[in-house]
Amino acid sequence: MATALLDNIFWHALNGPQARWAAGGGGVRRYATGFSPIVAFEDASNADFDALAACTTDGESLYVSGWSGAVPPGWRLDADATLLQMVWDAPAPEVGPLPGLRPLGAADVVEVLALTALTHPGPFGPRTIELGEYLGCFDGERLIAMAGERSQAGRWHEISGVCTHPDAQGRGLAAGLMNRLIRRQLAEGEVPFLHVMRSNANAVRLYGRMGFRERMETPVRVVTRGPA
Repeated sequence: MATALLDNIFWHALNGPQARWAAGGGGVRRYATGFSPIVAFEDASNADFDALAACTTDGESLYVSGWSGAVPPGWRLDADATLLQMVWDAPAPEVGPLPGLRPLGAADVVEVLALTALTHPGPFGPRTIELGEYLGCFDGERLIAMAGERSQAGRWHEISGVCTHPDAQGRGLAAGLMNRLIRRQLAEGEVPFLHVMRSNANAVRLYGRMGFRERMETPVRVVTRGPA
């Protein structure tokens, strides 16, 4: 299967299936305010920060993958790391019962944001759950685990927002939620993939055991518009 879309997946997503949630012009696209603050350059080796400034507010922080050039004037570099992209390479996983399982929607945003603020699964906003199917496990009214879908282009569909409350870890809840999404994606002819920080060795090992294989590493940076 052709994998070229994965080389710049956010660019292709924001110019394709997710264009209605995109902002920007020229050689840059980003998810609109309220979604995950992720930026995609058409050509990361010639990053168009002038176009990015036009769709960014002063003091706003954004995640940029694939770019490792000099930080231009008017921007501050807040983080610099390595992102690992992994692609599903296994049969459809089995699924079993999960406690308090249900789809996540607008009524759950407060709980979702509380869990992501606690666990830091990656860039997340109050509207991120609109990008795909999100599932959660609840203990009463408290969200204790979640997983969902973020970027999509061609047959590639990203698993994202994977996190578990510290009080509920070790029970396989997040993996169980992921397996439900993966199984549905495969049944619909899609291929799951995900991103994880290379430094998160435990997560990389878990995803490998589940059936994901490593595809590529890319730089990921957090930049803020404003004085250095």
